[in-house]
Amino acid sequence: MSVLENFKKLKAEGKKIVVVTSYDYWSAKILNETDVSGILIGDCSSMVMHGHNDTLSSDVETIAMHTRAVRKGAKDKFLIAAMPFMSNRKGMKETMDNVEILIKAGANALKIEGVDGNEELYAHLSQSGIPTIGHIGLTPSHHNAIGGFKAQGKTIESELSLIEEAKKLDKLGCIAIVLEAVPQHVGASVRDAVSIPVVGVGAGLDVDGQALVFQDVLGFSTDFKPKFVRTYLNGADLIKNAINQFAADVHTGAFPSAIETYAPSKEQLLKK
Repeated sequence: MSVLENFKKLKAEGKKIVVVTSYDYWSAKILNETDVSGILIGDCSSMVMHGHNDTLSSDVETIAMHTRAVRKGAKDKFLIAAMPFMSNRKGMKETMDNVEILIKAGANALKIEGVDGNEELYAHLSQSGIPTIGHIGLTPSHHNAIGGFKAQGKTIESELSLIEEAKKLDKLGCIAIVLEAVPQHVGASVRDAVSIPVVGVGAGLDVDGQALVFQDVLGFSTDFKPKFVRTYLNGADLIKNAINQFAADVHTGAFPSAIETYAPSKEQLLKK
């Protein structure tokens, strides 16, 4: 069964797809032992890992570096690497060179933002045996063109436009669609319009799966929390408390203890 057939089967059977991001070996190793369906190495790594204000600073080399690290930690998971800003807009040859880099880094599929202007690429990748996932709705790399990081699909016209974009992606051979920041009924309409799974990022309950950022799920992102995020752990507080306890133990002489200290050899003891 092909990846596309398997994804369609999951949708037909009503089995939800769960995707979480990862950008490094240690988190990927943990995710490899969880029930997530796949791991996304997204261009939002430029924000959560490198401190930029948006995803535009991301590049192919950085995504490839993160993908290699994630593949080492998550040997059993389906990895999706994002095509970062402008990496697919400088001609087919350069685009395919970038595709090759990301696939050889360990990605099983590529996520591409937008439809218009990418039709030939989606078709070519499908014909080349490279699974693709189209990203519509709020597309972070296009935030300058769409007026910022705002919810999409909030008019009938934009809702119909999203449905048509999704249908195009389905026909072009995508294995799934990421739909970001739209009202719940729009998510349901897009889901019903296509044969492939629709994975929501703030698209409501009525889609075929959900994706969130690792740092958001675990409470490590303390600067900004999108409306659609649910935090399952106060990770930042847990880490700060642990580090502060370590510092306190150092200051009081409680660390290291005898258990955490190398003992002298028999020869050294006899010498004394």
